[in-house]
Amino acid sequence: MTASLQERFSPSGRCFGCGPANERGLRIRSVPEGDELVCDWTPEPHHQAFPGMLNGGICGALLDCHSNWAAAWHLMRLRGADTPPCTVTADFHVKLRRPTPMDGPLRLRARIVEAEGDRALVEATLEAQGQVTATCKGTFVAVREGHPAYHRW
Repeated sequence: MTASLQERFSPSGRCFGCGPANERGLRIRSVPEGDELVCDWTPEPHHQAFPGMLNGGICGALLDCHSNWAAAWHLMRLRGADTPPCTVTADFHVKLRRPTPMDGPLRLRARIVEAEGDRALVEATLEAQGQVTATCKGTFVAVREGHPAYHRW
């Protein structure tokens, strides 16, 4: 199995959405695939909003963390760096298009729409059974030493 960006660059990360070391978190595993970052994730019963459907807040957390890693990965490659910069969410907007069924793996996709300096605009989707159930568009910014989130994910 290919190591995810989270496992490779932040193995001790405790973030609820993407921290490999958070035993109660979502523990997404984002992997580059062409010009996108993808993640296959399987919900558990405690992630539901109502029987068989994923909670909207969990949808948002998945899209936020996956998009943030897409920005970090892109900025790292843009800079020719060996490690990604520490990025944080400046804004993100989620559209819940339809209920997200929990009866199988979900797929997250994120791609860079635009990047300049220390920020990237990312568009992402959440898919279930081949249908897009939620979308996200957000701005993610690389922070410097002194910022509370600097190298904390």
